Amino acid sequence: MLFGLDGVEIGLIIVFICLFGGILSGFPVAFAIAGAGVISFGIIAALDSAGLLIHQAIDQSSQAYRDLVNSGVKPDTISVFRFPDLPRIGEPVFPSGWEVALDRNVSFVVNRMNERVLAGQSIETLLAVLMFVLMGITLERSKIANDLLTTMARVFGPLPGGLAVSIVVVGAFLAASTGIVGATVVTMGLLALPTMLRNNYSPEIATGVIAASGTLGQIIPPSIVIVLLGTLAGDLYSAAQEARAQAAGCTDALTYLGEPAVVSVGTLFQAALLPGILLALLYALYAFGYALLNPEKAPAVEMGTTNAEPITRNEAFTWFLGAPVLIVVGTILLGNLNIVGSQSTTVSSFSDIGEAASLRTNVGPDCQAAMIELHGQAAWDAAVAQQEEISAAGGVTQSERLSEEDLASAIQAKVDGAAPIGTGTAILLILLALILTTARGIAPSHDARPLIIGGVGIVLTLLVDIIFVGPRNTSGYYVVVMAIPFSLIMYGVIEGVKRCAKNELIRVVFPPLILIVAVLGSILGGITNPTPAAALGAGGAIMLAAYRKLTDLDRSPKVIIWSTLAIIICILVGVNFDLRINQSEVSAQSWIAFFVAYAAYLYALFGLLFSCYILWTSGVLTPVVRETAKVTSMVFTILIGSQLLNLVVISFGGEHYIQQFLKSFDNEFTVFLIVMLVLFILGFVLDFLEIIYIVIPIVGPVIYGGTFDPKWVTIMIAVNLQTSFLTPPFGFALFYLRGVAPKEVTTGHIYRGIIPFVLIQVAGLALLWTFPGIVTIIPDLIPN
Repeated sequence: MLFGLDGVEIGLIIVFICLFGGILSGFPVAFAIAGAGVISFGIIAALDSAGLLIHQAIDQSSQAYRDLVNSGVKPDTISVFRFPDLPRIGEPVFPSGWEVALDRNVSFVVNRMNERVLAGQSIETLLAVLMFVLMGITLERSKIANDLLTTMARVFGPLPGGLAVSIVVVGAFLAASTGIVGATVVTMGLLALPTMLRNNYSPEIATGVIAASGTLGQIIPPSIVIVLLGTLAGDLYSAAQEARAQAAGCTDALTYLGEPAVVSVGTLFQAALLPGILLALLYALYAFGYALLNPEKAPAVEMGTTNAEPITRNEAFTWFLGAPVLIVVGTILLGNLNIVGSQSTTVSSFSDIGEAASLRTNVGPDCQAAMIELHGQAAWDAAVAQQEEISAAGGVTQSERLSEEDLASAIQAKVDGAAPIGTGTAILLILLALILTTARGIAPSHDARPLIIGGVGIVLTLLVDIIFVGPRNTSGYYVVVMAIPFSLIMYGVIEGVKRCAKNELIRVVFPPLILIVAVLGSILGGITNPTPAAALGAGGAIMLAAYRKLTDLDRSPKVIIWSTLAIIICILVGVNFDLRINQSEVSAQSWIAFFVAYAAYLYALFGLLFSCYILWTSGVLTPVVRETAKVTSMVFTILIGSQLLNLVVISFGGEHYIQQFLKSFDNEFTVFLIVMLVLFILGFVLDFLEIIYIVIPIVGPVIYGGTFDPKWVTIMIAVNLQTSFLTPPFGFALFYLRGVAPKEVTTGHIYRGIIPFVLIQVAGLALLWTFPGIVTIIPDLIPN
């Protein structure tokens, strides 16, 4: 043994030194990680061949070890940390020789590359990273962030600390649209910091709020951190819970847990939404409170209005708050009275499968004891009673094809229970009505007749839906009878949109907000997975940037507007019509709907290509594509290099050694706290990519193999890394801001300014630790 250390401990130290030596050497991190793996393996192999690395393993042939196992202690829980007095035996760190380890490592690297980079199940999720990066860089390069900062400063500027609050709002916006911390901090540092300093904001509060708000991209969806963590968390949680179930004597995790051991990126997005909003709210409250206590350091600044026409307080209350609340609350009440609801007559041609017991009860005694310990005696007794009732009734009812009479009866039951007003119609009318009320509030002195005509069209649409449209009517019939009412609505809506466009807040905030809602809404609502949503976001960002560029050039953006409408038409037609024309019998309305949708799709594609052409000719597209390629190639290269480094650690027993150390603590919270502290410290010197791909696979089987909710574990890790990236003296966000700050802003200003926000982050972590429901409530409410 060298220096009294175990051979595995020396191997871990060598890997640590090589990794940080490679990072500090100036080589690109993506290549330094792989190089550290190769060099450290060579050093460890040389020392092992020379007989200098000896691992002191427990002698499993000793009587003391056999007595311990016979006493009921499970072999996988026995380690040198928990039982240091057991007899030990010296063995090489490479039991079969370094040649065998090298051969296995090369094979594993090739397999891992194939699984996670080239053709594995996680490649589709990883493609979302490319799309989200493209979306973020496009929005950043198109000056949309500049417009948001200017507009929000006008909205919040008159408040104490208003500029700081506007930075938080814009930071949350950019986080939800880019998810790239460095880009957000640099962009806001360049655009907002000089403005805040000119308006007598202290350098401390200015730099602190910019650095903190810039890191919201770590947690607010669509966060690249959560996408990458999610791809690992799903595999780690599934494998760890399978191992936990088998250790408990059960056949699989589904039997032991009573639910599938799965966690998806979409579910993690849902879990991250509320913590992200919470942190942004805490930032804004601190900035506002700081301004109240120190008005000379964060003064109110009048920067003009965002509306072309002055409005009174009563008009603003009526049209911006009263009318929208009345419309939404009224619709909810009508829904509770079943006046608004589903009009679908679709039923399954098979009967429902009977419900099984809440837990599987046909298990062995060891599994039964473990399940009772996990779920409680009451839950087990309830499952046993349920199973007895099911058995007495002849077992679980199997699905059977319904007869013609039963099928007709089921359809008639849905027709009889259908609401007079369809849910889709109600949602569409709410959106159109909100446009009319907003337009009225923005320009109350303008002629109200077009808006009144639109309102009459909404009332007429409701009456037509109630009187003439039933559940059995076709979509084509619906379009025909609704043509006149919707024409009246669109007459008012078109005029309303023109008036809304004169309001700077709506003109600047509404387009990126719609894009964010479309991307996140499709993911959080379970409509699609992150990859198609990311593609939608990337395409939308390109069209939005082209629209912005055309307006700067005083050219008509009608192509972009009509392309957006074409996308909406595609969605509406696809939702309401059966577009499957490859069937044996296709109705005339399906053919018409298909050609309408196809024509809209072609025009939307033309709009996207036209947007790319506009960005290319204006010199925006080329740097966007180049930067996207650079970021995504770095991600995948780090992924490959980190796999190599991980396999080196595994090959000489380092991973097993670390996991045994963590498992030697009986308290799960203690283990998780140790892991969080280690990740926090590593966040000073490693980027989130290195931490996710190097550290998480090693500690993941322990922290995901216990009783903690995997969503809570993952979000806690993401917020912890966000805190680390803010903490002086090594926080990455501080270095990003230091690089773009004016000369009069010192590093001391940045450090002093960020400390309160670090404390807010710690308080946020404490809240999530104390109240895990903040993380789990939205995934529990939204079906997946």
